[in-house]
Amino acid sequence: MPSKKAIKLRKASVGTIKQIVKAMNMVAATKLQRSKARLVAGRPLFKEAGRILTELGMAGGVRDHVFFRAPKGRRTAYVVITSNRGLCGSYNTNVSAAALRHMEADREEQILAVGARGRDYFQRHKKRVLQTYPKIAEAAFYEDAQALCKTVLDLYTSGEVDEVYLAFTHFESVLSHVPQVVRLLPVGEEAEEGAESVQGNQVVGFEPTQDEVLNHAVPACISAVLYGAMQESSSAEHAARMLSMDAAKKSAADIIEDLTRLYNRKRQAGITQEITEIIGGANVTN
Repeated sequence: MPSKKAIKLRKASVGTIKQIVKAMNMVAATKLQRSKARLVAGRPLFKEAGRILTELGMAGGVRDHVFFRAPKGRRTAYVVITSNRGLCGSYNTNVSAAALRHMEADREEQILAVGARGRDYFQRHKKRVLQTYPKIAEAAFYEDAQALCKTVLDLYTSGEVDEVYLAFTHFESVLSHVPQVVRLLPVGEEAEEGAESVQGNQVVGFEPTQDEVLNHAVPACISAVLYGAMQESSSAEHAARMLSMDAAKKSAADIIEDLTRLYNRKRQAGITQEITEIIGGANVTN
């Protein structure tokens, strides 16, 4: 059994850790409130961008455009949004694993990792990480989403990749964060359904020309979708970190309670031993 001094030192050490995780919990809670406010304010825009892409995909003749053309090859790019840091439970692992499960063995994948944790995960699994964006994972702005969108479009329009997928964490509530993998490009129906899409139904009119509208509207909508995914992931990250720190704080409190009980038993045993020795000494003198 450890000495009373060792128990006191360990109790003090756990107490210090408890104060640290308590502070981290408060920081994560504050960041979560700010991130949620931005997310709630921006969600109508993100949903509208997705609706516009869906509506454009229903227009007749758009399947001949590069953004809507059914993929013919097996080269795929994945934009995976994680964080730069840990201490947020299984947040990073869940979204990275969801993207990995989505990948097929006969495809050539390239990873655009938003966040260092995603880069590390896919490097461990021998996947090709094309680029990493650590700064975006810390604080994402709409300009960052536009720059990332430009990189994605350059890869796609140059023919380096045939499809682009986005892996992010959807924030449902503080307790619920759901990893999702959605296709960004080509826009519209899945590959096997692309040839049978509604080419004859002109439900959308284009002015001045179809190509001019699509070349402007699709990048703008994809930028909004990327920015929305960044905001969703940011809120999920802060919520996961807050929950993780709260669990760590409770665990530290339990350890301190156990150490206090152990210290009291040790102290009581020492007092009992001293009393026994005093009584024994008194009997000898008599």
